[in-house]
Amino acid sequence: MGVEYVSRVPRPPLDGLIDDLYYLEGAPPYARLTLPASPAAFLIVNLGAPFRIRAGTDLRTAEYADGCLVTTPTRAFEFGYPPRTRSVGVHFKPWGPAPFLPMPVSELCDRPVTVEQVWGRSATAELRDRLATANDPYEMLTLLEEELMRRLRGTAGLGLVRHSSGVLAATGGAVAIGDLRAAAGVSSTHLTQRFKELIGVTPKRLARSYRFTTTLLALDPAGPVDWGDLAGGADYFDQAHFGHEFRAFTGLTPTRYVEARRRFLRDHPGHTLDGWSLPSD
Repeated sequence: MGVEYVSRVPRPPLDGLIDDLYYLEGAPPYARLTLPASPAAFLIVNLGAPFRIRAGTDLRTAEYADGCLVTTPTRAFEFGYPPRTRSVGVHFKPWGPAPFLPMPVSELCDRPVTVEQVWGRSATAELRDRLATANDPYEMLTLLEEELMRRLRGTAGLGLVRHSSGVLAATGGAVAIGDLRAAAGVSSTHLTQRFKELIGVTPKRLARSYRFTTTLLALDPAGPVDWGDLAGGADYFDQAHFGHEFRAFTGLTPTRYVEARRRFLRDHPGHTLDGWSLPSD
């Protein structure tokens, strides 16, 4: 039993906030999957059995029936799936959730919340009902896009944060925060406050996340890995610093990470969810 995955980029102005809208249905490759921290955020509207999330080893696992919102994380999240899952969702850019939320994003950092907590019980129930009775995944994505367009609101400071984050993305995090502040013409305090309000993390933390993600995506788990060259190429101070970042963002050592990626490649070659998700079982 495979997984059906349908994805598309939304129309403007949503495309400036969202990487893609997606539909997912089928049997997960593993009962538990780990998602390393990344410079992104996501919304899941659940249409199947509840799933579970553990946001870090120091937090308890919680169950989500209606879905969840996860803002830009600073730690790996573990997802526990039912035998068959069905959902529609949004892959946001780091600053993307802010215009759709009734609270500052800083309140949600590493704290997944249900869709009901964000949009209210009746509105969430109505949206899920409309999605569940849609004719096909394409209609479902259109319904979700319309809901997002309806909820989109102006957000103070979004232009500043979007531009500065875009510079971090374009450089893979390889830009001095002082240069970022100077180019924006604001104080370090102001830039940091806006980032925390609209993304949930500081510019420095987001830069770290972009640098680590860029490095991780360049890694080929199918072949031999020269960790020294990889760390040096990404301008990490030394291999020990690189190893520290690995544990901070994935919860694993570099060696354990590669073992998990190779297991996924071996067990499920060409799977839709391979490339970022890791087996936790």
